[in-house]
Amino acid sequence: MMNQNADKCIRDGSSIPSKIHLPRIMFAAPSSGSGKTMITCGILQALSDRGLRPASFKCGPDYIDPMFHSKVIGTKSKNLDTFFTDRETTRYLFARTAKEAGISVLEGVMGFFDGIGGTSVKASSYDLASITDTPVILIVNARGMSLSVIPLIKGYLEYQEQFGKKVIKGVILNQTTKMTYLMLKEKIEQQTGIRLLGYVPRMDDCVIESRHLGLVTPDEISGLQESLKKLSTVLEECIDFEELLSLAQEAEDFCEKDLQMPEAAGCCKMNWNIRPRIAVAMDEAFCFYYEDNLELLRMLGTELVPFSPLRDPCLPENIGGLLLGGGYPELYAEALEKNKELRHQIRQAIEDGLPYLAECGGFMYLHESMEDMDKVKHEMCGVVKGESYHTPKLGRFGYIELSVNTNAGIQLLKEGDTIRGHEFHYFDSTNPGSDYIACKPSGKRNWECIMGTSRSAAGYPHLYYWSNPSFAAGFVRSAAEYTAKII
Repeated sequence: MMNQNADKCIRDGSSIPSKIHLPRIMFAAPSSGSGKTMITCGILQALSDRGLRPASFKCGPDYIDPMFHSKVIGTKSKNLDTFFTDRETTRYLFARTAKEAGISVLEGVMGFFDGIGGTSVKASSYDLASITDTPVILIVNARGMSLSVIPLIKGYLEYQEQFGKKVIKGVILNQTTKMTYLMLKEKIEQQTGIRLLGYVPRMDDCVIESRHLGLVTPDEISGLQESLKKLSTVLEECIDFEELLSLAQEAEDFCEKDLQMPEAAGCCKMNWNIRPRIAVAMDEAFCFYYEDNLELLRMLGTELVPFSPLRDPCLPENIGGLLLGGGYPELYAEALEKNKELRHQIRQAIEDGLPYLAECGGFMYLHESMEDMDKVKHEMCGVVKGESYHTPKLGRFGYIELSVNTNAGIQLLKEGDTIRGHEFHYFDSTNPGSDYIACKPSGKRNWECIMGTSRSAAGYPHLYYWSNPSFAAGFVRSAAEYTAKII
């Protein structure tokens, strides 16, 4: 009822209640590979089947896990990352989505305390849980363990105390049997003081395959919906959902200010005489987008028009801008090469002044040529004079903060400003750009990247627009100005 009252007040402009109840829970684990994603998806499926309208969020910069969430809940999952955004913005981005849902589910990243550089809790699952005041259920892979899980759980409970907030409120044992669970439940609860909410048996037919950038995408898995239904049925039997929902209800209320747009995002209030249309590459080859990035572009007054570089023979009509996101163009290089008409049209449009943003896979697509996974060269758009080539290992992996290079001239990113993002790729370029400087959060390493102008930016970094909304506003402004010229 409180959520409905808040929605009404936002619509009619009246006073927002000072406290807003947003039931929520986070599933985290001691390490990657503990089964977080599949268990989170199974629980989302069970919550959906109960008619609870769950919203979902992924901690960190990962693109693929939210795709699995979205397949379950039927609407877009979001990312929350406390390196990308400050406390105020993080809480705002969470609250504006959570207020529409019956319950929110957050999936952690890596190990629970693993943050920037591996030496800090900043940007860790713990950090996000602390900032959003979200109760955490720790998923412990108990395969091959019995009493040994007790000191493991105790260690996590004790370690969190030094950071100020005790957010771990429950535990689920993964890859164990009902007999082991029942044998351990009383001992674990007595010796740790934590609630044990259930167990998950080993399910070899509910494992997601991986590839060089992480998990395969959900559209590549045959029978995914059937597997998720099977998993949710098992979880209904093995997990105490009433206790889980009770923990979610115990989450601290948010405040009125959490639903107010941060001051730094004031540029979102824009009015255009002509609403600019932005063409967005969306298909199997280009599928890495932060939903909040796209929503920010919409808030800035754009109409986003999806198209497929794999299948569409031409760009959408009357566009004022182009957005080429990341993905797996290397897996579809032959098909992209064969769509010669579209490649030529993209090059001509950019040469004619069309504003554009291209990240990682989108940047690779703009090159004269691109290698595929077998190091076979394929002709691409020809906007970037050079070759995108495969390398044997990850290049420049992790979080970065970007600023404009001294001699770069006028860019979309204003001089003296920064924008945050990350890199994660097995490809490099003979012409990676030099208009921006990327710095690691530790400040001990930096490099030149991105080919930019006052209306474009193309390079390997994935950018998070909410870390500097004026960057996105500059792009939309350029698109509006371009649109005014062509219409």
